[in-house]
Amino acid sequence: MARAPLARPTDAPPIAHEVIAPEQGEPVAAGTAGRRAVEPLVPLEDLPRHVAIIMDGNRRWARLHEVSELEGHAAGVEAIRGLLRHAVRRGVPVLTLYAFSRENWARSDEEVVGLFGLLEQAIRSETAELKAEGVQVRLLGRLEELPPDTRRSIQSALDETRGGDRLVLNIAFNYAGRTELVDAFRRLAASGIAPADIDETVISEALYTAGLPDPDLVIRTGGEQRLSNFLIWQSAYAELYSCAVLWPDFGAEAFDEALLEFARRTRRFGR
Repeated sequence: MARAPLARPTDAPPIAHEVIAPEQGEPVAAGTAGRRAVEPLVPLEDLPRHVAIIMDGNRRWARLHEVSELEGHAAGVEAIRGLLRHAVRRGVPVLTLYAFSRENWARSDEEVVGLFGLLEQAIRSETAELKAEGVQVRLLGRLEELPPDTRRSIQSALDETRGGDRLVLNIAFNYAGRTELVDAFRRLAASGIAPADIDETVISEALYTAGLPDPDLVIRTGGEQRLSNFLIWQSAYAELYSCAVLWPDFGAEAFDEALLEFARRTRRFGR
């Protein structure tokens, strides 16, 4: 007796989890419009479309080097500069950096104010180069809760780099994954959408990362192995990669090793 076809949910597998090849143009020639040439480490089909990084270890690095915590954070900002140049060189389309979580407000006033100052200074000094390199800066988080000077610096970078077409740089600042979901659900409730019309695609389009691919690779430095409330919706099918390197020491070689490890893995998405 023939078996009846298996009845599957109409929304499974979700569109958001389909495997889509990265869309990229030809590598940019060296010196074109002042930009660095793209030097792929792996074939484009093995390159993550979106790399997200939990930058952990600044304070431990500071203790190890017997300097202040603020100096450790400053070393971490310097590491971002080098990594951005290298990510552009490798042809990564989207990069998200976890710079300041909403949980970080629990730290001392001195450290929080220092972090805001470092961010503001870095944005002011790097915006011109980011624009020249074709990097588009976006913010993930509640901008309205930040100090006025920090808000102005971030907004200036967002406006100046809006036309970037080589790499989207998401700065997760004053960010928390659960807060992002709360904001998304509030947005959907305010829109008047019918409950029956809400699916995973609709929720994804209400998130801070709307219009971007979900992370294929989430890197955490400093040896810990948890997401810490970072992109918890978007990372459902991400490959997780943890390394012991403290963030200020995470450079081009360490980033390349993460890309190579990603290329070695087989992703089945439940198939």
